[in-house]
Amino acid sequence: MGTSKTEGFSKEQIELAAITRALAHPARIAILQYLARVNACIGGEIVEALPLAQPTISRHLKELKAVGLIKGEIDGVRTNYCIDRERWEEVRRLMGGFFRTPVDEQDCC
Repeated sequence: MGTSKTEGFSKEQIELAAITRALAHPARIAILQYLARVNACIGGEIVEALPLAQPTISRHLKELKAVGLIKGEIDGVRTNYCIDRERWEEVRRLMGGFFRTPVDEQDCC
């Protein structure tokens, strides 16, 4: 598989693409919603809350962690996760700015 060509795109465009790729699975959305709702650092409880196997959840957690939306802290043999509030706000600003881009009314279709 070839590498993705990112030359010519802004840092913000590349970052938004990475974030939206991480958000592009319903399990990851469910994980983020769960972490936001419990507002705590949790580990194994995620497996009990979602209809997915532990290895599947671990893969999704890895993707969310890669873009910085969550952070993990090792506690013995398990890792506890929570939303990275600072990064969450950065992402909200990026996404908000993107969706605040005006689109003129067009009759193109």
